[in-house]
Amino acid sequence: MGNTFGNLFRLTTFGESHGEAIGGVVDGMPAGIDIDVDFIQKELDRRRPGQSNITTARNEGDKVEILSGVFEGKSTGTPIGFIVRNANQHSQDYENMRCLFRPSHADYTYYMKYGIRDHRGGGRSSARITISRVVGGALAKMVLKKMGITVQAYTSQVGTIALDKDYRKYDLSTTENNAVRCPDAEKAKMMEELITQIKGEGDTIGGCVTCVIKGCPAGVGEPEFGKLHAQLAAAMMSINAAKGFEYGEGFDTVLTKGSEQNDVFVPNTENTDFRTYTNHSGGIQGGISNGEDIYFRVAFKPVATILKEQETIDLEGNKTTLKAHGRHDPCVLPRAVPIVEAMAAMTIYDNILLRKSVKINE
Repeated sequence: MGNTFGNLFRLTTFGESHGEAIGGVVDGMPAGIDIDVDFIQKELDRRRPGQSNITTARNEGDKVEILSGVFEGKSTGTPIGFIVRNANQHSQDYENMRCLFRPSHADYTYYMKYGIRDHRGGGRSSARITISRVVGGALAKMVLKKMGITVQAYTSQVGTIALDKDYRKYDLSTTENNAVRCPDAEKAKMMEELITQIKGEGDTIGGCVTCVIKGCPAGVGEPEFGKLHAQLAAAMMSINAAKGFEYGEGFDTVLTKGSEQNDVFVPNTENTDFRTYTNHSGGIQGGISNGEDIYFRVAFKPVATILKEQETIDLEGNKTTLKAHGRHDPCVLPRAVPIVEAMAAMTIYDNILLRKSVKINE
């Protein structure tokens, strides 16, 4: 249960952090799409550890192997199976965690749900499981690209260092120019310095990722429980360490009046694709896309694994202390960017398929 994402474009994942491999099956990929394995690998490279001195030092190649659903470089319309084999695991780094519960991890909740848990790297609850999401998202991006739809995320805040919330003030094509994945070079340097400082203290820090979806047509999403923003929220909140979601101007809307927030329509006599003067709504109204840019923010907490001694309890409920060892991220933001994009891409494409399945006038 709970290992499958999507309706018509579906991703089912499997694997554990220190198991043999992470993998998945994508169903709903249309036939005849050019499958660019190099692009999938580049997306995985954006997520993998060891990219810079502000990410974990683990050296995992994360090479994807396509097992099915592709023939002579094109999708066949059948399920696409894939795996990424685990390597460079240091399971011994987690041995002192075998019989105790790490603060703010899923150790206790997994144990209470299943009566058993894999203590090595968190097992199924590890962020390493997001590998499958990135592969699924890369496949969705390939189809969206043919439709003229782009999905671009970036780090917009680390601790108290934050970019202006108006994404239009930045050249998002420069996001990959620095280790933090921030389109503002000056703020990126400040963010990197802060993460380095926090890492040196054996601590961690959180922040926000902003995502912008361009080219999504109007009419995508459902009017009641399947509202597009609700589906995006559910997708983002399923990512490890995600703590908050807002779309459009989000919580800042409480500071304004309706006359300031309403997005007024622009007269259009050429076609029926109307536009609005402003986009406070974030491209979604009534749970359905309106053709404007869809934009949202996701808040991520500081990574729960810190290299400081903490109090906790063991399996018997006895008080004890824990000091984590090994290689861990001081900040999840840089590696979360491609994961946010992947979940957004799958959500949008899945909803486009749902829209096509119910429209009878096309």
